[in-house]
Amino acid sequence: MTNIAHPRQLWTPPSSFQEASNMRAYMAWLAEHRGLRLDTYGELWQWSVDQIDDFWVSLWDYFRIQSPTPYAAALSGHSMPGARWFEGSQVNYAEHVFRNASAEHPAMLFQSETQPLITISWGELERQVAAVAACLRGIGVVAGDRVVAYVGNTPHALVAFLATASLGAVWSSCSPDFGSPSVIDRFSQIAPKVLFAIDGYQYGGKRFDRRSAVAELQAALPSLEHTIFIPYLDAAAEPTDMRNVTLWADALATPGPLAFERVPFDHPLWVLYSSGTTGLPKPIVQSQGGILIQHLKELHLQLNVKPGDRFFWFSTTGWMMWNLLVGALLVGGTVVSYDGSPGYPDMGVLWRLAEQSGMTFFGTSAGYITAMMKTDVEPGRDYDLSKLVGVGSTGSPLPPEGFDWVYEHVRPDIWLASVSGGTDICGCFVGGCPLLPVYSGEIQCRILGVHAEAYDTDGSPVTGVMGELVISKPMPSMPIYFWNDPDGRRYRESYFELYPGKWRHGDWIVVNERGGVVIYGRSDSTINRQGVRMGTSEIYRAVDAVPEVLDSLVIDLEGLGGASYMPLFVALREGLVLDESLTKKIKGAIRSALSPRHVPDEIFAIPDIPRTLSGKKLEVPVKKILMGVPVERAANPDSLKNPELLPFFVELAAQLKGRLAG
Repeated sequence: MTNIAHPRQLWTPPSSFQEASNMRAYMAWLAEHRGLRLDTYGELWQWSVDQIDDFWVSLWDYFRIQSPTPYAAALSGHSMPGARWFEGSQVNYAEHVFRNASAEHPAMLFQSETQPLITISWGELERQVAAVAACLRGIGVVAGDRVVAYVGNTPHALVAFLATASLGAVWSSCSPDFGSPSVIDRFSQIAPKVLFAIDGYQYGGKRFDRRSAVAELQAALPSLEHTIFIPYLDAAAEPTDMRNVTLWADALATPGPLAFERVPFDHPLWVLYSSGTTGLPKPIVQSQGGILIQHLKELHLQLNVKPGDRFFWFSTTGWMMWNLLVGALLVGGTVVSYDGSPGYPDMGVLWRLAEQSGMTFFGTSAGYITAMMKTDVEPGRDYDLSKLVGVGSTGSPLPPEGFDWVYEHVRPDIWLASVSGGTDICGCFVGGCPLLPVYSGEIQCRILGVHAEAYDTDGSPVTGVMGELVISKPMPSMPIYFWNDPDGRRYRESYFELYPGKWRHGDWIVVNERGGVVIYGRSDSTINRQGVRMGTSEIYRAVDAVPEVLDSLVIDLEGLGGASYMPLFVALREGLVLDESLTKKIKGAIRSALSPRHVPDEIFAIPDIPRTLSGKKLEVPVKKILMGVPVERAANPDSLKNPELLPFFVELAAQLKGRLAG
């Protein structure tokens, strides 16, 4: 296994790559227009967090953000929560998308399990968005109204979102693989006026008709006035048992010019949702201006997306990475979307898409990369990836072996940008930089304008030591509020209770001397064995190295019944059983990689690892269940991908109560 304390340098950006990067262009602009000569990324980052107002003003000017009215100041007060950005300005996200319209390259490339790769030009995208916006206006949608979508990662979703944003209305989406109770939990909180809905979808070769779920949504959302129905699974599908419906084809036939309603900088753009594992999902509201400037920064500077680049991130409309993917249009990139399973008909499907689309950036989850490690797929050998410049990873910590796999099996000269942030900001705290080397197991840097630090137990920033991820200065894409939280209590409790006035994100991280970052997992699921703390990612890293194990979940129940007890749950390859030999092998892998104290007390084989609908492991809710918290208080089944697994943990909790107490 790779030594995480002394990681190997896997890639150094060639000088030609650095000099041609958007980051270098921005640094040159700062020198010319601000008289700032910052030679290294470290110097640039330090200036961006020390002079936070000047930094964000520079981005406003550099990106030529359009507003018919001037702003009074970049930032009205630095307090969190409550910071106000660019007050007085008026912007529109969709307007900034379409100023990049070009006949030289497409706006979108799309493929699904049933649909071969298609191209959507900027002209066609503009025509469709104008028509759907006119349809929404005809229904009575105005700025501030909520428009929701139960639609997959398809061109329909992109068109519907841009049409909604052009009107100043508020967007919110759920993937159609969410069950209707989960969707109702989310959408009912924001009282939508219009619903976009598909008839069904295909995943893993199986067809799923969702028309009954759409009818349930209509019945459960009293604010809903209209539904725009999209025959997707079946072109001849009818909106059975639905009321006040317009067909997608009719929406696309609505005449009207593309126009943009400019709204205040802090006007809501969309509502995203927390995972909702322990109650109703929190409706997180982010602003038109905040997302606009944040995504311009991340995609142009940190991920180096240029006009015509073909930018892909595997996602669904229920994950914030879909929202970030759409942001590639803000910098003139071509959005590459895929709707379906990343493993059907085989694990090479997304790499074939990379070849066929001429993809320049391949974004995915850490879970996908670790799954690829257990296959015999050789992307760099089997597919033409000559256009590919970068690979992105997020969703959970990518272990060093995942980094190594990319460089050994994709291409040795690729740029691997591991990034981490959250739905909470619809962006990243730490991530990629085209000027910096890549080290195995390490995120390259802290993002510009993000004052991210590791805090020790005394609330002091530390270097080279594991601590809480804390953001001590405001960011434009932080939530402007949670919906239905008039006094801001839920918002404050979510981020600002432990360190008043500073954002505690809930991750264990190490920031090293060179500014690189390693994330060890959620701080509220930390392993603490005999006084030694570590993130769960270190356990997973060791277990992932065992070929027989497909996935795993570890829970530390220190203090339960006066005892220390750490069970490990594993999902095995089909046909395998957890016998004594395999148990010894797993424990040996952990002992060898970590220490004897981190060997689990017991290992259990289970059919699958419980996850949220967005793919996060259910560490904290399972811990609560095992500690005796009633399952209905520990986890919301409707927010889970596989709630049928919960009874196993309830039964185990009853067994442990007697065993550990005794």
